[in-house]
Amino acid sequence: MIRASVLIFALAASALSIQDQGPTAKPFTVRAHRYAFEPARIEVNQDDLVKIELRTDDIAHSLTIDDYRIAKRVGPGPPVTFEFRADRAGTFPYYCNLQVEDGCRQMRGVLVVKPRTHIDVGAGLSRTMIRLKAYHMFR
Repeated sequence: MIRASVLIFALAASALSIQDQGPTAKPFTVRAHRYAFEPARIEVNQDDLVKIELRTDDIAHSLTIDDYRIAKRVGPGPPVTFEFRADRAGTFPYYCNLQVEDGCRQMRGVLVVKPRTHIDVGAGLSRTMIRLKAYHMFR
């Protein structure tokens, strides 16, 4: 009986910890240079807090994500840091919207926001607890 109680407690505790796992902060450093972004692909989960430090060592560049209404400009020197909540799943292009040089128009990247997944731990936990109770009743 004590083992069953400990098992039930352990299952309940793990179920609660799975449910409590919320969005996380995702920091990225993006380097803009003639004529590319590094990295050119950023992957996060839906509802993550995305923090981007944008840097350049050559000329002024921008990082623009239209669907998130983001347009940040950076010049040589100190970086520009900004953050946003990735609240929509999907693939969102980003680009340099400055026209300092012709190559700037070719600077492209992609933000991939993976949809959040729901885990129904409550139903599984209930079935496990019923099985444990039945096991001990008919033992």
